[in-house]
Amino acid sequence: MSFEYTPPKYAQLIAELERRIDSGEYPAGSLLPSEHTLMAEFGMARPTVVKALGVLRDQGWIVTQQGKGRFVRGRPAIPKDQKARTGRELLDRTETQATSKLLAAGPVEAPNRIAAYLALEQKSTVVLRKILVERDGEPTEISGTWVPADVAEGTALAESADLRQGIRRYVESAAGVSLDHIIEHITARNPTLEERKLLGVKPSAALLTVYAVACDATGKPWVVVETVLPGDLHELEDAYPIR
Repeated sequence: MSFEYTPPKYAQLIAELERRIDSGEYPAGSLLPSEHTLMAEFGMARPTVVKALGVLRDQGWIVTQQGKGRFVRGRPAIPKDQKARTGRELLDRTETQATSKLLAAGPVEAPNRIAAYLALEQKSTVVLRKILVERDGEPTEISGTWVPADVAEGTALAESADLRQGIRRYVESAAGVSLDHIIEHITARNPTLEERKLLGVKPSAALLTVYAVACDATGKPWVVVETVLPGDLHELEDAYPIR
């Protein structure tokens, strides 16, 4: 079974430029290499480089000055009163922090979407932890964590007891890696029969599903956290610089 995974080229460039900024190789206030320089160094087409630089600008890593170029701002500061990004919060949340009921914990066959996110072959075995989260006595979300079987083997991830640390800590310890970034995918759909029963929603209800794929610095995926949210009970909010 192969765990080889190649992230999109623009994502590779984003990760490398963030690393260089964090390490001080590109200090705050310095001029970022030009598009042509980055194209030559990384062997990427201009649209790929422009896309990566646009993401870094939107996230606050760099700033563009008309006629002068792009300058490094440094790692974006997150205001104290701003919530963590959805995927990060899910990775760090412990099962004891919320009123929850464990629905499943053990090996299953990975759905095609999960196998693709984890760069696994179809029908590969993964360990699934699924919980129903309640607030004020009402079900508000279903959260599922999908981890490759060889990573979860011998850990608390496959056990029926509540996890007292966030998923991130268990995965990093078991795999011997440091999770570096998250790629989120958000979809909207109608509920399955099981979800209708668990969440108490109608067949026509709109559900939001957030897939948070956590990767190491090379872009290799290690865990997927899937959260199913009734659309009428949740609002997803994000904040980022416009400069």
